[in-house]
Amino acid sequence: VYQTMVRLAQEFSMRYPLVDGQGNFGSIDGDSAAAMRYTEARLSKIASEILEDIDKDTVDFVDNFDGSQQEPLTLPAKLPNLLLMGSDGIAVGMATKIPPHNLVEVVNAIKALIAKSKVTLNTEIKDEGIERQNYKEIIGNLETPIEVEELCEHIKGPDFPTAGIIYNSEEIKKMYQTGKASIIIRGVAEIVEKKTGRFQIVITELPYQVNKAKLITDIAELIKKKKIDGISDLRDESDRKGLTVAIDLKKDAKPKNVLNSLYKFTELQTSFPANVVALTSEGTPHLLNLKQILVEYVCHRQGVVVRRSQYELISAKDRAHILEGLLIALDSID
Repeated sequence: VYQTMVRLAQEFSMRYPLVDGQGNFGSIDGDSAAAMRYTEARLSKIASEILEDIDKDTVDFVDNFDGSQQEPLTLPAKLPNLLLMGSDGIAVGMATKIPPHNLVEVVNAIKALIAKSKVTLNTEIKDEGIERQNYKEIIGNLETPIEVEELCEHIKGPDFPTAGIIYNSEEIKKMYQTGKASIIIRGVAEIVEKKTGRFQIVITELPYQVNKAKLITDIAELIKKKKIDGISDLRDESDRKGLTVAIDLKKDAKPKNVLNSLYKFTELQTSFPANVVALTSEGTPHLLNLKQILVEYVCHRQGVVVRRSQYELISAKDRAHILEGLLIALDSID
């Protein structure tokens, strides 16, 4: 569990870290975190939003692995966590790889979807005898004529924590339409002319999940094998202000050719094979497009809000019953 918690605290792994960690939680160079006795952690503010109202009977609870405790089947998830944080995993012969996204863009898309949607409820909020319901029992139907193209006006593409540049907008559209695509990501590299007249390539952003130390080692190896010509020096100048890798070029080197070779032979350019597979409300894995994910999320939240209202209504009625009894007692106190 510790390794999972460590990753949730890493700013270069999570678009919005769910754990606020103190101590050494690893680095983009692939350094591992300190042993758990040297670190401290608490939930970040954004994580508490995902858990909000969990104590108001908003989600179903089931037995844990040995039946000694209860655990939630899903979380109330005030935020669309699946899109925001992305996902990466393999299980039972299926794989998923979902890129992270920008909170503002996703919220705008959800607002656009809700504005065009028409909801019919299967249930009314009753006064008493309310049983726990999952959202499929509460939400009858969510009709939304909005198309994926309209949602893409709000969500321009993935938003990786290490930034970088995404190429090929057609592949981004394909991912949102079909759930599958291969997205090309490049690090940000600038060609700078030094006072001496020589050129330098300065890398300031890397593609998602690229190990900086390994990248530098790979470049050094390519120079050794003479696969890349024209590099005279290579330095890691990263500090607390940010990431910087400086590559000094020889006098006769062509900067653009060297940069293109770096994109071709190293992880300065990578591809992200998106495969948007997720469990739906029925608990079955599906390849989902953007609209299907957002519809699932909106339905889930609607169910949470109805169940929260039912819980608060019952709590208010129980309190009212006690207060009515106290009023009778006060009237008869003499």
